[in-house]
Amino acid sequence: MDVDAYAYAQRRSWDRLAELSGRGRLSGAEADELVTLYRRASQQLARLQSHSPDPELVGGLSALLARARARILRGRIDAWREVGRFWTERFPAELYRARGWWAGVGAAFLTVATGLAVWVANSTDARHLLGLHDDNGDLTGPGGAFETYYSEHPHGAFAAHVWTNNAWVSALALFLGILLLPAVSVLFMNALNVGVSAGLMADAGRLDAFFGFILPHGMLELTAVFVAGGAGLKLGWTLVDPGRQSRGRALARQGRATATIALGLVGVLLVSGLIEGFVTPSGWPTVVRIGIGALAELAFLGYVFVLGGRAARAHDDAGRTVGAESEQSATTRSAG
Repeated sequence: MDVDAYAYAQRRSWDRLAELSGRGRLSGAEADELVTLYRRASQQLARLQSHSPDPELVGGLSALLARARARILRGRIDAWREVGRFWTERFPAELYRARGWWAGVGAAFLTVATGLAVWVANSTDARHLLGLHDDNGDLTGPGGAFETYYSEHPHGAFAAHVWTNNAWVSALALFLGILLLPAVSVLFMNALNVGVSAGLMADAGRLDAFFGFILPHGMLELTAVFVAGGAGLKLGWTLVDPGRQSRGRALARQGRATATIALGLVGVLLVSGLIEGFVTPSGWPTVVRIGIGALAELAFLGYVFVLGGRAARAHDDAGRTVGAESEQSATTRSAG
């Protein structure tokens, strides 16, 4: 075995291993490359130890492998840091970028629900058309089904139930968005349910009870549904109009953003489920229950527009800087 020739042939991969081992942050592809180069260099070290009398070469490669091993282990520890980055950067940034879509969905949803509520409250024909009975006291009266729905089950079990149900509705709105019309149908049916309930409670003169039970959890819950619907429709529209990118590349990019939003909404819906399970039926004064819901909603909006806006702008600025440097480098090479 010609050790010098062997070492010369492997020098480029060893230099690359040294470069990746010294970097502060690696992309997913770079992390995979680091592990691959580490394994290959370990095999090469074993071969050199069997054939090479050069302790300097063996010692240098051993030291390189030690640094690479430490970098790999640190990368595993950094997984928790990545979890932190998801909640402080990636998720809020994607919410911020999709803000126009989910704000539009929210405005349309509330317009439809309000229109249906006014129609149902003021028109007997509307109630008949929707298959509703003239006497809805069992639903709208004091102690009726609308109120007991929030207290007929243990708080913990009820919170888990609504969390699962709301996650399912949001998932449908998100992932049916690529088909556009099914997502619109899911959103419309939810607007119909809210509008009909509000209309019946208004007809019974109990609109105050409706808002007292809906608003504490409903502000955050419905916002999460709006986000899911908006992100889903944005994904579907990417299929129709991919912009300057190829359709496949645009869908892949938006699909990753949609998956990020889907994962983050699990946490948002958990918070709204806890409010619905423990605060809404608590018996506390209405102003207190609505105040807790309002604080949760304001915290979410601040999370999106402050933290998310900052993260999105920082990422976009970094992208423009890299693009400008790449363009300048290409111009320099052309001039050379």
